[in-house]
Amino acid sequence: MEKEKYYISTAIAYTSAKPHIGNTYEIVLADAIARYKRLTGYDVYFQTGTDEHGQKIEDKAREAGMEPQEFVDNISLEVRRIWDVMNTSYDRFVRTTNASHQEIVTKIFRKLYEQGDIYKGRYEGLYCTPCESFFTEQQLVDGKCPDCGREVHPASEEAYFLKLGKYSKWLEQYIEEHPHFIEPESRKNEILNNFIKPGLQDLCVSRTSFKWGVPVDFDKDHVIYVWIDALSNYITFLGYDVDGNHGEEFKKYWPADVHLIGKDILRFHTIYWPVMLHALGLELPKKIFGHPWIIAGEDKMSKSKGNIMYADDLVELFGVDAIRYYLLHEIPFASDGSITYELIIERINSDLANILGNLVNRTISMAKKYMDGEVLKPTQFEEIDKELISLVLETPDKVTKLMDKLRVADAIDEIFNIFRRCNKYIDETTPWVLGKDPEQKDRLVTVLYNLLESIRHGAVLLQAFLPETAKEIFQQLNTENSQFESLKEFNGMDLGIHLNDPKPLFQRIDKSKKLEEIAAK
Repeated sequence: MEKEKYYISTAIAYTSAKPHIGNTYEIVLADAIARYKRLTGYDVYFQTGTDEHGQKIEDKAREAGMEPQEFVDNISLEVRRIWDVMNTSYDRFVRTTNASHQEIVTKIFRKLYEQGDIYKGRYEGLYCTPCESFFTEQQLVDGKCPDCGREVHPASEEAYFLKLGKYSKWLEQYIEEHPHFIEPESRKNEILNNFIKPGLQDLCVSRTSFKWGVPVDFDKDHVIYVWIDALSNYITFLGYDVDGNHGEEFKKYWPADVHLIGKDILRFHTIYWPVMLHALGLELPKKIFGHPWIIAGEDKMSKSKGNIMYADDLVELFGVDAIRYYLLHEIPFASDGSITYELIIERINSDLANILGNLVNRTISMAKKYMDGEVLKPTQFEEIDKELISLVLETPDKVTKLMDKLRVADAIDEIFNIFRRCNKYIDETTPWVLGKDPEQKDRLVTVLYNLLESIRHGAVLLQAFLPETAKEIFQQLNTENSQFESLKEFNGMDLGIHLNDPKPLFQRIDKSKKLEEIAAK
């Protein structure tokens, strides 16, 4: 039977600087969703990459005494390195300086121009260089850029425009009729009420004031503005063809199931991109999910505040899966989440070292002590076992339902409920007491089997979120039975196998000592 397809993308990272932990959150979130879909039997295509054109990059390259291409090559490599440090399983890493992408972008621009959706005019407005966006006086917040809060300056130049106004009513109706197209709900309301309903202004889609971009092939003074170039990546690398001779991957995976993006670029993905696709006669992605930001303590991260954290530094301090866990579990579904060293350490100690690590360690240690590490057949069940087993067997369905809604933190909570319940089950069944009474041997065998099999169930589900930790649990359990299908029953630990030696999954951290060590760096 052919697998159901699932196409997930992140926004492509802008190559003006090394990505910080807030940028990295998105790729880790997308990775957990992609891994979970693969685990549950989907044919997944997961795309990420870098956005490499624009005035800001031209300026930064000049400041660094480099050619723009050399500059973006370095940053793109750094982005990919960090995505790899975070153990993300993307299928394709794309770059907008890719020649075939640029060729298709040129054709898209020409097609929209020839069918009357793009026209030539003149732009006069207030321009924010870091955001590469024009704004009207009304859109400014306290006289500054509404997106980044920096200064804007008056700018005037000849430009090509995309007719957003022409599609305003269609887009409003489309969003109203497809309630899950923009999520979370608060983001959808913001786009409808703040941008679409007041009426869309036509969008400037070319520039003449810089050269680092895809040239307009029929008007060499102009380069195609970053949004048509960048947004098109979701289709160009799949094999979209302007004349309809699409590649096999495009036919198979488009429309995307979800574009995962930061809330700050929601406008571009929910207004400009749908209009472009509609004008090209293409289906729209099924969902655009605007995730929240990560803030450093109470503040948004910025170089000027000196509060930027980088994923590779955090991994060096705490390990990959500890940082993955923090990002996936601690950032709320629809509101900004905070990250500090103190919070990371607290979470590692309470959830990873205590609830999970301690459970695995003491269960395997007891099995080694009382059974020589052999997995024996359970025979003596009691009422308390049924409660544990039914909770474990119900969990995959709960996790899947939450993941379908992209409620990743809640899904992880359900998995950790297995581990919490196991810890309580140990206290209730007291294996160390059973182990002293030879007549209780059958009961002890059953208790330990239930614990080992519950841990295995949890580890199967954990593979999407903490892949290295799950692998380590399977290694200690000496099992390769890691398939999602195995979760339908409670008999996946093979009888007669011998467990491997227990090793701590996560070490408890002395908070004050660790914070002193970090401060001294």
